Amino acid sequence: MLTRRHWLAGAPALLSVPLLSLPRAAQAASARVISVGGALTELIYAMGAQADLVGVDSTSLFPAEAKALPNVGYARTLAAEGLLSLAPTMIVATEEAGPPAVLNQLQSARIPLHVLRADHRFEGVVERTRRLGELMNRPTQARTLIDGLEQAWSQTQQTVSRVSAGHRPPRVLFVLSNAGNQARISGRGTAADAMIRYAGAVNALGEVQGYQALSPEAAIAAAPDVVLATTQGMEAVGGVDGLLRMPGLAQTPAARQRRVVSLETMEMLGFGPRLPQALAKLATALHGGGAA
Repeated sequence: MLTRRHWLAGAPALLSVPLLSLPRAAQAASARVISVGGALTELIYAMGAQADLVGVDSTSLFPAEAKALPNVGYARTLAAEGLLSLAPTMIVATEEAGPPAVLNQLQSARIPLHVLRADHRFEGVVERTRRLGELMNRPTQARTLIDGLEQAWSQTQQTVSRVSAGHRPPRVLFVLSNAGNQARISGRGTAADAMIRYAGAVNALGEVQGYQALSPEAAIAAAPDVVLATTQGMEAVGGVDGLLRMPGLAQTPAARQRRVVSLETMEMLGFGPRLPQALAKLATALHGGGAA
């Protein structure tokens, strides 16, 4: 059995299988695409290719119309039966898709599966847009979208420079929480870390890699000026008061000033077409003392 790492390394060679038996026009007319990854779904809608979608995963919550499509479940715990029941001609996914056994089943069923690289940079959004345009026979629409994203990104960089000028960069601690599991905090190599740095702030976890469990010691040592969370996580723990009751957070500068900022999960962490607007909102909130 291939491990997930080995499978992903071989995915482009094994699974990017073109439908050579059909002319391009017929391929486009009969396309039945499943999108596994909320940011990919957003990009497909932004390109105007949503008519080709026959299914999405549980993170595909935006735009609202995507929630009306058949749901194939959470990206990390897919089931081959649910995917195959929609008779897809192609599946596009992020590197979070799994488990590997299910991906192997899709390969055996000869369903073209394209795993797009997760890259928490603006350049990654551009590359995923370009690749989706190729896969879905919409290169012109993809190029138009990229042009718009690049213009918006340039404007956002100006916003970040303006709001971050003239003061010390705030130390920000991202807390990923829900009602059922222990909260985690985010270090380097994560989407939250990339957003914090893009916003001209400092990740309070410093050089810690990946996620670690939230503990009183870790929270106090981080000494954040701002606690950053997702709106879904805030709702799960009972709002600002519930969040600040978590281990150690009450003893931080952020809690003493009640400096908590939250954004919708996929908007902030998805690195999809909403990235420029999400960063502008985040930077303004982190540097301006308000809530996003």
